[in-house]
Amino acid sequence: MTSRTGRGRALDHWPVRVLMRRSEIDRGAWSYPRWELTGILPDPDPPPGRVSRVVHETDRTLDLEWIGLSIPLFRDAAESYWYNLVGREPSLFVICRAGTDIDLEPFLVTANYDEAGAHMEADDQVLATPLPQAFGPALEQFVMQHYRPEPPRKRQRTRWSDDESPTGE
Repeated sequence: MTSRTGRGRALDHWPVRVLMRRSEIDRGAWSYPRWELTGILPDPDPPPGRVSRVVHETDRTLDLEWIGLSIPLFRDAAESYWYNLVGREPSLFVICRAGTDIDLEPFLVTANYDEAGAHMEADDQVLATPLPQAFGPALEQFVMQHYRPEPPRKRQRTRWSDDESPTGE
């Protein structure tokens, strides 16, 4: 299976369950939905397709669980995973779009900082959660195995004395 972003074949997939809460926020005479990511859990026994189910419901909130998603890992994204790991708050990102049955539905989970930013620029909704302990060591191991930083290079200085003068003399 090739990735949705055209980066080739994923080296690994981590099956996950995504937990989200939808609540209604009142602003005067209007109300609008507010979505929050409540958790990402490893899924040891994923189903063959993506399935959503209601976990809990009240008159103002709806807790949903999406099953059948996974975190793909790509060799050429290892640098972005590394920046995510050494950043202020390592995170996982859930990329969402309008769904058929509900106003927001996750379609991608990633640890790729750059990919999350690209989806934000494309007006997809990106929800983030701190990197769960269950994924940290495995992501670090993937980065250590596949990321090789480029060695620092000294910049070559331009020799201005060898150039002609601006008047052409």
